[in-house]
Amino acid sequence: MNEQLVRRIAQCPNLPSLPAIAVQVLELTQKADVDLAELARLISKDPALSGKILRTVNSSFYGRSHNVGTISHALVILGLQSVKTLVLGFSLVTNLSTEKPKGFKYLTYWRRSIYAATAARTIAKRVGMVQQEEAFLAALLQDIGMLVLDRVLGEQYGKIHESVTSHAALALAETTVLGMDHAQVGGMMAAQWKLPPLLGIPIAKHHAADTVEDPSLRKLTELVGLAGTCADVFVEEAPAAAIAVVRQFFKDRYKMPEAESDALLDEIGRSTRDVASLFEINIGTGASFEDILKKANEALVEITLQSQQQANSLLEMNQQLRKEATTDALTGLANRGRFDQFFADRFAEALKMRQSLALLLMDVDRFKAINDKHGHPVGDRVLQALGKLVASAARQNDLAARYGGEEMVLVLPGTERSIATAVADSIRRAVAAKPIVAGATELAVTISIGVAVLEPPFKEPAHLLKAADMAVYAAKHGGRNCVKVFSLKALATRPTAA
Repeated sequence: MNEQLVRRIAQCPNLPSLPAIAVQVLELTQKADVDLAELARLISKDPALSGKILRTVNSSFYGRSHNVGTISHALVILGLQSVKTLVLGFSLVTNLSTEKPKGFKYLTYWRRSIYAATAARTIAKRVGMVQQEEAFLAALLQDIGMLVLDRVLGEQYGKIHESVTSHAALALAETTVLGMDHAQVGGMMAAQWKLPPLLGIPIAKHHAADTVEDPSLRKLTELVGLAGTCADVFVEEAPAAAIAVVRQFFKDRYKMPEAESDALLDEIGRSTRDVASLFEINIGTGASFEDILKKANEALVEITLQSQQQANSLLEMNQQLRKEATTDALTGLANRGRFDQFFADRFAEALKMRQSLALLLMDVDRFKAINDKHGHPVGDRVLQALGKLVASAARQNDLAARYGGEEMVLVLPGTERSIATAVADSIRRAVAAKPIVAGATELAVTISIGVAVLEPPFKEPAHLLKAADMAVYAAKHGGRNCVKVFSLKALATRPTAA
């Protein structure tokens, strides 16, 4: 946070202030034993404010079936929170909208604010959120920090606005130039006004809802940020990006299809025209959502295509990363991690379904001598050639992997002992039949293979792996370049040297 700017804001002599009646209402409503009669008398002392509240309560925005004639009646029918929201909203709008602009367009600011407030309450009601009034007021005041920055910085702040074409880009531009954004400044004002957390946190965090720890406050903050994006649909000259964001959010969070989210945006547009007149905010003639959508359709198609391309690119990238994460770089076989997971899964499956499972463990004969005599690059070439051969022996549901060093494995689900033994011997013969060429060097290479199949009393993957390992040692002890099959009936003794 920019400490110098924080000091300038704190020292600014003409910061926005809460009207006296708003302060008094806040003080009264924060008492545990709030006196509704006293609150009604306080509000009724301001005829203009009382008139606006009653007109709003009886409007289609609240949808009351019976007229409410007094503030006392409004408190009883609508509740304390609704009336408090209207008092704070009306008094602040009246107080703040008389200011003369310095660095940015106030008309756009107020248009966005009233659209956002209406959107917040409409969405909150639609998704069954209890804090509908808090959502309305927090969304109405979410950009209050912009008014503060305008008063403190004037034309400098206006230049930041001129540098961006959308509200979505404003917070980043503010942070880049100023070291903090209008949401953080709004949070400072909310603290100074002693607004409750249900208002202060959504104002301060509406661009960073994921940083709010309390789940209920995070949900409210998220909704306030979404309401601002809904407002952008009606305020910005190029609304396609905002429409796409709103649609995607409704789909991801509320499982709402596109047609339903569009209908909700249309409702927000229609309701805002009524609410704006109640708050005496000029939003102009205002195009309907249907008209906005018609003009934005071409851009929306382009955004959709770009999103699909990005999704495809991301999918390909993820697949490539997944492949790299599970592939041995030298041989191209599955790596040890991939083998461990695959082997454990197939073992559990075979054990549960009482199916066969075979494991071939292969070890290059005298590999250390190859490295010592010809060097590691030649040894690597040997492993690469063997890797290709083992991979070619794997069927669709098998897995060929490098187990470690010069050891390779082949997992054969659903394979009986006789078939696994035949596969192992065909690999052994193929290796021995053709020398491996590494540059100018030709090497006659052989491998020893141990075969083990799932049988009682094996109950864990490690048991089958140990059996294959013991069979490899038996092959080494038996002269190398051969296949040995583990058998509980004729358990081989592990040699002391390979």
